[in-house]
Amino acid sequence: MNKKRKNRIDLIEEKFEALKNKGWAKGVRITSGVVWNLFLLFLIFGLTLGVFATSVGAGYFASLVAKEPLRSKTEMRNAIFNYEETSEIYFSNDIYLGKVNSDIERKLTTLKDVSPFVIDAVLATEDEYFETHNGIVPKAIFRGLFQDVTNSSSQTGGSTLTQQLIKNQILTNEVSYERKAKEILLAMRIEHFMDKEEIMEAYLNIIPYGRNAMGQNIAGIETAAEGIFGIPAKNLNLPQAAYIAGIPQAPFAYTPFLSSYYGGGKKNEKNIKPGIDRMKTVLFRMKETGYITEKQYEEAINYDITKDFREKTLRATERYPYLTQEIQERTKDIFAEMLAKKDGIDPERFEEDDKVKGKYKILAEREMRTGGYRIYSTIDKTLYDEMNKVAEEFEYYGFTYTREEKDLSTGEVVLKDDPVQVGAIMLENNTGRILSFVGGRDHQLMALNHATQAFRQNGSSMKPLLVYAPAIEYGVIGAGSPVVDVKFDIKVGNDDWSPSNYYADLENGIIPARKALSESLNLPTARLYNEIIDKRPAEFLKKMNFTKLHAEDYVNYSTSYGGMKIGVSVEENTNAFATFANGGKFIKSYIIDRIEDMNGNIVYQHEVKPVDVFSPETAYIITDMLRDVVKPGGTGQQVPGFMNFNTDLAAKTGTTNGYGDAWLVGYNPNVSLGLWFGYKDHTRKLYTRGTGQMHPTTRTTMLFSRLLNKANEVKPDIIGAGDSFKQPEGVVSKPFCAISGLAPSEACSNAGLIRSDLFNSKVMLPTEPDDSIIDASYVSVKGSRYMSLPSTPSEFIVAGGTGVSQSYIDRMLGSWGGDASKLFPSSSIFSSGVVSGAEFPADDVAPAGVSASIEGSNLVWTESSSNDIIGYYVFQNNTKIATVFDGSANSISVGPGTYHVKAVDITGLLSEASNSITVESPEPPEPPATEPDEDKEDDKTEPTPPPGNDEGDDGDETGNNGNSDNKGNKGNGNNGNNGNKKPPSGNDDDD
Repeated sequence: MNKKRKNRIDLIEEKFEALKNKGWAKGVRITSGVVWNLFLLFLIFGLTLGVFATSVGAGYFASLVAKEPLRSKTEMRNAIFNYEETSEIYFSNDIYLGKVNSDIERKLTTLKDVSPFVIDAVLATEDEYFETHNGIVPKAIFRGLFQDVTNSSSQTGGSTLTQQLIKNQILTNEVSYERKAKEILLAMRIEHFMDKEEIMEAYLNIIPYGRNAMGQNIAGIETAAEGIFGIPAKNLNLPQAAYIAGIPQAPFAYTPFLSSYYGGGKKNEKNIKPGIDRMKTVLFRMKETGYITEKQYEEAINYDITKDFREKTLRATERYPYLTQEIQERTKDIFAEMLAKKDGIDPERFEEDDKVKGKYKILAEREMRTGGYRIYSTIDKTLYDEMNKVAEEFEYYGFTYTREEKDLSTGEVVLKDDPVQVGAIMLENNTGRILSFVGGRDHQLMALNHATQAFRQNGSSMKPLLVYAPAIEYGVIGAGSPVVDVKFDIKVGNDDWSPSNYYADLENGIIPARKALSESLNLPTARLYNEIIDKRPAEFLKKMNFTKLHAEDYVNYSTSYGGMKIGVSVEENTNAFATFANGGKFIKSYIIDRIEDMNGNIVYQHEVKPVDVFSPETAYIITDMLRDVVKPGGTGQQVPGFMNFNTDLAAKTGTTNGYGDAWLVGYNPNVSLGLWFGYKDHTRKLYTRGTGQMHPTTRTTMLFSRLLNKANEVKPDIIGAGDSFKQPEGVVSKPFCAISGLAPSEACSNAGLIRSDLFNSKVMLPTEPDDSIIDASYVSVKGSRYMSLPSTPSEFIVAGGTGVSQSYIDRMLGSWGGDASKLFPSSSIFSSGVVSGAEFPADDVAPAGVSASIEGSNLVWTESSSNDIIGYYVFQNNTKIATVFDGSANSISVGPGTYHVKAVDITGLLSEASNSITVESPEPPEPPATEPDEDKEDDKTEPTPPPGNDEGDDGDETGNNGNSDNKGNKGNGNNGNNGNKKPPSGNDDDD
């Protein structure tokens, strides 16, 4: 066997040697050697180059991530879970209102509340190896790098879900190798700190998903499900899940909705198609990777996804523009203070340094919009909706003007409507909660909230706050104490100041304080303010949070009836009146009840902090005085007629000079309601006399009543119509002399001038005896009473009247002075016999004459032009037959005869006789055509004596000739005195 084998080997060797000796065999041997050597050479070179490239690449990678800090586990987890969730706002009672304005909306969810179809779709589309990789897929990275180097038009992407999470939460969207290198490094690192479920949940909460039906940018699976389909993420079906999972690749191309710039809503069919095609691609990948069956795939691609797209609805900022704006602004203020405090900023510096406050307002806005807070307001949804509906439907606002305004987008000057604007607010007295408000007529026309952000002069609604309540608190007056409604003219600086009442000629003289307030008279208010201004009563306004008080407001007399330099908001004005309802304690109004973070932790809770302003006694007395405003004679007397329920209501009206503003603020024990009307252009008038316009006070009264009616209808438990104000023990009713305010005297009692009204017994009671009254005879001149002169004809004198001393006159007129005769004019409530004690400055010149004429059976004559006339004598054939008091009707009934009239002045001088008037006797009647009845006696009667010759008295000086009595003539003289009329109902006396 061995020999045979050896022979075969020898034979083979021989044949091989023979082949080697041939030429072509020699060539093959040389070539193969060369190839082998080249292979070895290239292998060595390749390995060397690979090691070099790897070293260079590793070095380059290291240089790219060299500045990336080494983050701890806690830092990285906090960064990943630091979602910018959109904050939400709520009505009271935790009723959802909507989301705050933000660049992107996001609502967080958990993985268990997400449909499994969504997770499968994301894995099939975005990260096939998610369950097995350690944060990166190397071949995907190299593929992406190759595509980038070769500038390939087909970019398949190489980022895992983990990398996308890092890019969105820790890094940026910057396109650079440095960012990509950091992303790879951090992705591998985060895989050590988080499990796969945490990574998936975080990804689904942060990824952008285009827009919702309103056109708002959205992120997070829960926001996408609700914004696109109107359902929770856990209820998404297969095609819906596939549609949403496909959006992140090109969010704004695949979203089915237009942007908010175009008004939101669905795109047209052509522009929706790319999103549907992308959905089908996602479904195909789900089938290929085994997440769904062939049957599920076929059903899903034939599903009409467009029928599920959500219809456009108005966002909260569109449905409730004034409300959402107000809540957001107040939330920013709260966060700004909290952030500044956290940084150790001194509260005073924060308030006074505009730069510091501005900085923290910017930070606060970012915190509010993206912090995922739940902001709970005090606004009652039903009240807000119903009150705004009433305001929207109100038909008596007045005339709408147009104004020129520059369009900021085009620069062109355009015409815009300038309607009467409205601001109204309702507060809960004992908490300060803002229950509801009306911000304006049209937010798109004017975004300013007229209930909280507009500052205007508050007219006569200032009077109880700055004048009457402080005067009671200081012990200067009680509710019925006498005040002086008499004109004055003083110097204020270099200017003359001579204000007037609403009706410029009206002077009521001595009147009770409650009457001056209920009829809103300016003159007694200014005089009373002069008595207390040195005590700086504007400090009360500061305590009641009048935020725009100026130094001038503390010293200007016109502030007493609302003439502020800047003004006050409806909220501030109403909040101040609520102080009276709270027994003198000011409780600041608020709209943010609490704020919770996304975990339900309370980060802010409003605290009620009462401030003592007035005593309970003062608060009750003012309330009782303001009750008169809505009673007959008060400026708000129309209110009860417009209301459909009864409640214990106190109120105050107000108009500003030129009718630029109209106010009405009222309160019962539970709520306060304030209302304002006015134009944006302060110079426009709400009312012009003689044009037939409805008076502004009537308009505010109507809307005020309608708002209260509706509030009582929908929330009677809040209004509490049956509750009433409780009188404190310190408030007592005491008698006093009505014209002086002092304790009753026998003389005051005999004159019938004792009155009783409320006093704050802790600071003031009428204890000093009255010493003002003296006996006096007086005469009336042009409606004013003066002491009679020795030469005054007796028939014009009212004897045994009640007069007042000079010391009383000086005390009442004070440093500002005035016409003493106006203290008790004919319009005064004390006109039954009180005379001021002033003497008329007689001129010793005979009065001007008059002109007479006959009208029917009446002799009439013109009024003498002299200013000292006390009456007229009527003569028949040069015999005085009648005495007529000045102010009575200048006429008497006469019979046949010749007549003339002379004017009489206070000194007894007579004017020249008027022209003579002759009245002819009537023709005797013709005898009857038939014979008289002989059986009857003749019907004979005494002839009727001519008028003025009563019982044959021939012109004596008793003053009774032709008149019933002196008092009757005096009474007649009280009518028609120079237009001294009380204001009609519904008109405020603020002008």
